[in-house]
Amino acid sequence: MSTAQNEQLTAAYAACRAIAKREAKNFYYSFRVLPQHKSDAMCAIYAFMRKADDLSDDESMTLEARRMAMAAWTAAWRTSRTITTDDPIFLAVNHTQQQFGITDDLLEQLVAGTTLDLQPQPEGVLLQDVNGRAIQVYETFAALHHYCYLVASVVGLVCIRIFGYTDSRAEQLAIDTGVAFQLTNILRDIKEDAERGRIYLSADQLREHNVTPQHLLAITSGAPIEPNDLALLRGFELTAQNLYLSADRLIPLLDADSRPAMRVLVRIYHRLLDRIAAEPSAIFRERVSVPTSQKLSILAVGVLQSITARLFG
Repeated sequence: MSTAQNEQLTAAYAACRAIAKREAKNFYYSFRVLPQHKSDAMCAIYAFMRKADDLSDDESMTLEARRMAMAAWTAAWRTSRTITTDDPIFLAVNHTQQQFGITDDLLEQLVAGTTLDLQPQPEGVLLQDVNGRAIQVYETFAALHHYCYLVASVVGLVCIRIFGYTDSRAEQLAIDTGVAFQLTNILRDIKEDAERGRIYLSADQLREHNVTPQHLLAITSGAPIEPNDLALLRGFELTAQNLYLSADRLIPLLDADSRPAMRVLVRIYHRLLDRIAAEPSAIFRERVSVPTSQKLSILAVGVLQSITARLFG
């Protein structure tokens, strides 16, 4: 690689890091305890994901305009695999793929996950009329699980290739951990998603607890929460809690210099789920989060573990 190419690549990774530092509210804390080359790679993948998500979620554009923008961006990314590009995100991602053996197929699945919400009716989704609005509800938990795989587990499969592993059991554990993270996100974002016309608590779960989409929307507008609503949320939360056990089994299978980063990420997300479990009604009023002071405390432990791993690992 020439000096000019090396400088361009360094600038590309710096641009991706700036995006991650600005946007990755939880992920960036874990990036900071990785070795530099792995941290750079994680920032590149995050910037790629962030761009795809932003195109998909930009409500300043019509749905059709978002589909066209996503199609154009995806085509440009695919072209960048074989033709020199000046796009810093594509440049950094291409280098990350080469460095860590991340296949095109994994990134294609990642893009497919971000475009699900651009489809008029994604596979496994029911459209229900609620007071004249079309509300998307996943028909079964199995269909919801597949959604979680595409939007979160694929990210996990990419991440463990950067983190490093040799035991193939790590792949299923990464898939399960990704689902745990996404179920946590779903609970955190239940009010915001409902206001956008999406309910990610599946229809079979709603029926099991005798909760209707209409009632969930009413709660986001201030209607009282009933015991069956809390039972629904508790069941969803317990499913996520059980899946976090996979994260505990995954961490020892990763390269020693990456384990502290994964611990930081898991502890922050698990802490978020525990905060939701402590006061589930809060998710209908506000976006629940882990205080920055607690994140910094978790990060500090991660930094110490990272230093120890590099010195004695």
